Amino acid sequence: MFREARFNLAKTQSFRPTKKLQNPPSSFFRRILGRLGPGLITGAADDDPSGIGTYSQVGAQFGYGMLWTVVFSYPLMSVIQEISARIGRVTGAGIASNIRRHYSKSVLYVIVALLLIANICNLGADIDAMGAVANLLLPGPTGLYVLIFGAISLLLQILVPYSRYVHYLKWLTLVLFAYVITSVVMREPKLAALHATFLPSISFHREYFTALIAVLGTTISPYLFFWQASEEVEEVCTHTVQKPLLVAPEQGPVQLQRIRFDTYFGMAVSNLVAFFVILTAAATLHAHGILDIQTASQAAKALEPLAGRFAFIVFALGIIGTGLLAVPVLAGSAAYGVSEAFGWTASLQKKPRQAGRFYFTIGVATCIGIALTFAHINPMKALFWSAVINGIVAVPVMVIMMILTHNPKIMGKFILPPYLRWVGWLATVVMLFASLGLFFTSH
Repeated sequence: MFREARFNLAKTQSFRPTKKLQNPPSSFFRRILGRLGPGLITGAADDDPSGIGTYSQVGAQFGYGMLWTVVFSYPLMSVIQEISARIGRVTGAGIASNIRRHYSKSVLYVIVALLLIANICNLGADIDAMGAVANLLLPGPTGLYVLIFGAISLLLQILVPYSRYVHYLKWLTLVLFAYVITSVVMREPKLAALHATFLPSISFHREYFTALIAVLGTTISPYLFFWQASEEVEEVCTHTVQKPLLVAPEQGPVQLQRIRFDTYFGMAVSNLVAFFVILTAAATLHAHGILDIQTASQAAKALEPLAGRFAFIVFALGIIGTGLLAVPVLAGSAAYGVSEAFGWTASLQKKPRQAGRFYFTIGVATCIGIALTFAHINPMKALFWSAVINGIVAVPVMVIMMILTHNPKIMGKFILPPYLRWVGWLATVVMLFASLGLFFTSH
């Protein structure tokens, strides 16, 4: 009996399935990537070529003096983007749709019109920067590269369904680390940078204040609000088991936790890249007396004799990569805003024949942006007016978002918790003063 029992035990153990390794690395990274989506892409799109130009400009002009703004803006932008995402996930509708349902349509049309103008100006400046940088790396006319990049961005949005397209955008965010690599290659001094980051010396001169407003305006932009809210709606439409939280409140804890992780991670990546761009410009351009940089392509070109060919190539490729990521977001957020304002079908998951007017808006916005690059419009002026319009649009949109998310008739039991409400209003006040400051310092 004893031998038989021992045999049976051995037999049972021999057929017992081998226990898998807990949390193998590939599984861990796959899980993390699965939790990232709209927040990561939104944060990465915030570092578009025009944003790289702005960060390079303030780094060249003020050295390490404005590194603190990256730390200061992080909680503000993270919270306002989390609020945007909550609107989309809870209601199952984008920001423009919610404004249309609950507020004056005349206010909505003005906001969406200004959003469209600002996005087109920004889009044109980004495509122009990509073309100019490509011209630094390869022979041929800049205009040819502008057309190529514009066509690639447009065709990808039209031909590739959202469920696949979003995976490409996720992997494309890796190009942002080109700026981290550039800084590491230069072995730039860290002690002075850390001192300026956490113990800043703030100036009240007009030029410093204007640069501060430019950084805030680049970091907290209305097109990011519209994009992230609408992408949460796309996530609901793409995954049949997921529903708006008003319909399926039991999904709330999991989805809100995912939104928080996704958003704060995405904004951290965005601000980390902004930090290293300013750091790179400060350690090279500012340190060698080059204080006036107007565009991202100028920053890349000026970097080569100071930091070497490799640093220049990495920096330049980063500009092209961020442009390929940001241009679809700019065109897409404009199309979401316009389509939702008029009640049209708005989805990157739909085929063009199912959402014709939505894709038509993307095409028109992209084509006008490309046309601006051939109209010999000063790109810095286009970006300046884009920043002005963004400032005008951001404050009322943020106010409406804050009021909307505190209304239980709209958000049900998912109204904002106190910490989001307080920081959200703080971000709104900061943007109000930034917008007023931009107006007064431009005169």
